[in-house]
Amino acid sequence: MIRVEGIAIRQGTFALEDVSFTVPSGAYGVLMGASGSGKTSILEAICGLKRPAAGSIRLGERDVTRLRPGERGIGYVPQDRALFPRMRVGDQIAFSLVVRRWPMAEIAARVEELAKLLGLEALLERTPETLSGGEAQRVALARALASRPSTLCLDEPLNALDEDTHDETCGLLADIHRLTGVTVLHVTHGLREAERLGTIFLRLRDGRVHREWTKAVGDG
Repeated sequence: MIRVEGIAIRQGTFALEDVSFTVPSGAYGVLMGASGSGKTSILEAICGLKRPAAGSIRLGERDVTRLRPGERGIGYVPQDRALFPRMRVGDQIAFSLVVRRWPMAEIAARVEELAKLLGLEALLERTPETLSGGEAQRVALARALASRPSTLCLDEPLNALDEDTHDETCGLLADIHRLTGVTVLHVTHGLREAERLGTIFLRLRDGRVHREWTKAVGDG
């Protein structure tokens, strides 16, 4: 579960006040809103990359408002993917597990598992500059999922992909959600992907997040 209660975010002349919403455990939340409305700021606050001036953020039963990003149990894919430029794909996927000091055999097994799930087996020795947009996005997803997070935050994950790759990656996100049961918050401008993926549809408007529709997990 993601529960945002009365958070305020202020940066220069930009401000959001008293933002509240809930994404239930196992749901796929989609957040839409106008450019510059603060969607990414909300996502960054949930991930611990931006500290709210007021309010609280809960993930499951934990209040994570003051926790560091690595302590929150979140997998995060930013708009630019933020892949390490000279690091092999396999090492990108393993990175968070190495930081967490997983045993090497478990790291290797997890990398193999995710490579198979996301179709990356042939790419593990390559570096980001040799990847297509869709391949790079799959690597970013694999890295975000590596530590088995309870929550997955996606910032415009299908932006700038061509139509075929967009549809393929959209289907992949649906499969990941179905297979893992992870709670997702997905920021997008795309109504088509929102309708296809979302079980909770949220819209940021006039500084407030409004729930516009809900469907049962597993409904098409």
